[in-house]
Amino acid sequence: MRSIVVIAHDMRSTHNVGSLLRTCEGIGVAKVYFSGYTPYPLHEDDDRLPHLARKIDSQIAKTALGAEKLVPWSHNTSEIDALLRGLKVDGYQVVALEQSNVSIKLPDYKPPQKVAILLGREVEGIDSRLLTLCDKTVEIPMYGHKESYNVVQAAAMALYHCRFMTS
Repeated sequence: MRSIVVIAHDMRSTHNVGSLLRTCEGIGVAKVYFSGYTPYPLHEDDDRLPHLARKIDSQIAKTALGAEKLVPWSHNTSEIDALLRGLKVDGYQVVALEQSNVSIKLPDYKPPQKVAILLGREVEGIDSRLLTLCDKTVEIPMYGHKESYNVVQAAAMALYHCRFMTS
């Protein structure tokens, strides 16, 4: 089975984080990495102020519905660059889910056996500097009037494609 990991970098919404964890649990994602200022669930050695950590955890749990306890995850305290390099060393193809002038349409993307999907900020997307660190950039074609999907909806489509697309 294909190994899929997700990097949620600089996402703001606790509800998006919870929904992402629930989606990742359902599709069998091996691990979720939270980086930058992305909120993350409460954990044993949490160094955040206890009342803030509990509040954030409660907000995440509202949409995760227990998935925050089932999906392996970590909060990456090192630089995102090091995380992406480490995943590449481990054999993952790092794929940004973003609209750009070099992006591949999702239906045309053929995922390898190990894929890491980078998700970015809800409004601004992934910083252009980070896009240069990725192996590929994939976008979901839009046919309506809006220019983008919610980050978790887009992640769900990409994850489903990666899980069930045969090479």
